[in-house]
Amino acid sequence: MDSNLFGLIPNAEPEEISYLETVVKDLNEEQLKNFSLMYSSKRKDPQTILITTLLGFIGISGVQRFLLEQTGMGVLYLFTGGLCAIGTIIDIVNYKSMTFDYNKNQAMKLLPLVKSK
Repeated sequence: MDSNLFGLIPNAEPEEISYLETVVKDLNEEQLKNFSLMYSSKRKDPQTILITTLLGFIGISGVQRFLLEQTGMGVLYLFTGGLCAIGTIIDIVNYKSMTFDYNKNQAMKLLPLVKSK
C-alpha cells in the first residue's frame, strides 16, 4: 500500500506516509482515492510554513499560525512581533512538527467523512 499511497499523495514526506498508512489501512480503493484527494487539498506543505515563518523577520509575524488554523496565536504573534521574535525563532526550529501535527489532525477529521460515503 505504501507505493499506492505515495502515488496518490506524492508530495507527502516519508513520516507522513507512514502515519497515513496506519490511518487508511481499513479503507477500500475508492475510499482511499477519495481520502487522498480530500487530504491533498487540506494538507499544508512544510516548506510553505517555513517560508511564512521567515516572513516574521521582515514584519509580518504570525502568518504561519493563521495557515495552521491557530488564529489566537496568529493574532498574538502579529501584535507582539512574533513574541519579540523569540516565538518566530522557535517556530523556525519546529516548523516540520507543527505542520505534521496539523496534517495529522486534518487526516483524522477527514477519515469519518470518507468512511461514511
